[in-house]
Amino acid sequence: MIGDRDEMVVSETTPNGIVVRVHGDLDDGTSPALARALSAAAGGGSRRTVVDLSQVSFADSSALHTLLIAQQAHTAAGTLLVLAGPLQTALRRLLEVTNTAAAFRLADSVQEGMRS
Repeated sequence: MIGDRDEMVVSETTPNGIVVRVHGDLDDGTSPALARALSAAAGGGSRRTVVDLSQVSFADSSALHTLLIAQQAHTAAGTLLVLAGPLQTALRRLLEVTNTAAAFRLADSVQEGMRS
């Protein structure tokens, strides 16, 4: 099952940065795979990391914690972290209810995130 969860988070390096694509539910079972991918991206020397969250249907507090820690790590590394959508209602609501949306740079698409 862990292998299946790891496949829900896929990273690719592009000329403009690293794209981390997440699919399905982002919870305590999948957040560790996302944390590993984002940690590698922060330390990878790229100018930016774009997290494609457009296919995330659910996110809980462990997902938010992972994203906030990644934001701190990227800031410390001098790397831009962008959360790209369009964000599904559940994830957008999580950011709104916790008043954490302002902690992130948000983009409506991966392409926009690569330009921001």
